[in-house]
Amino acid sequence: QVQLVESGGGLVPAGGSLRLSCVASGIRLSTKPMAWYRQAPGKQRELVAIITPFGAPNYADSVKGRFTISRDNAKNTVYLQMNSLKSEDIAVYYCNAPIAVPWKWGQGTQVTVSS
Repeated sequence: QVQLVESGGGLVPAGGSLRLSCVASGIRLSTKPMAWYRQAPGKQRELVAIITPFGAPNYADSVKGRFTISRDNAKNTVYLQMNSLKSEDIAVYYCNAPIAVPWKWGQGTQVTVSS
């Protein structure tokens, strides 16, 4: 059974940075594309960034130039470096595989930005 554990969220001032981590167990991530998603209060979950097994990234327009997705296959971990954070980035952040039937969602990690 795949288990995803996100961490690294917190409260930062506007313009600040955070680095999120997602550790997977029960599956080897090295051959899987992975993604970060976020869900703001009262809104649907949205895709933030995707990374291919070979490390090629793609981003939502809203975070392009500010966020960087990366992966360490040896550690079975995916990261999201978030810079220049804005109030619009406030959400619970999740990782998962960008597939038709995602794995079981983790608990996510809360990101809060103070203005």
